[in-house]
Amino acid sequence: MRRLSERFYPGLICAAFIMLLMGLPGKFFPTVVNFWEWIGPDKIVHLLLFGLLSFLSLWGYRKQLLSANTTHLTLSILLVIFLTMSYGALTELMQKYVFINRYGSFFDFLADSIGCVLGVSTFYFYLKKKNKKIEKSENNI
Repeated sequence: MRRLSERFYPGLICAAFIMLLMGLPGKFFPTVVNFWEWIGPDKIVHLLLFGLLSFLSLWGYRKQLLSANTTHLTLSILLVIFLTMSYGALTELMQKYVFINRYGSFFDFLADSIGCVLGVSTFYFYLKKKNKKIEKSENNI
């Protein structure tokens, strides 16, 4: 059996951390009383966690993606968006049906999905900036 590539580690560690947080009983988290609290901390945490997950999932492959063609980069980005959004759906379903004192929410999934897209977008702009820097240094040589 092949050893798991080290490039997977950042994303896998983040995914394990997210599953741990999602599985904690609800009493560990504050209750939401009004609309502004509803849109506040809980959704921001979902957004940040899944943004970080999608960013780190691509981060392990940054060297390969720097030299990749546009089609490969696009497919990689779409795959990461699909996988992280699927993971977000899985965590919400597990909160609803598996974890005790937790409740799955469509709005949490929506925050997860937006976070995925923001994480991938951040990585894309990082990669674009890095490519410009490499091209600039190659042109100066």
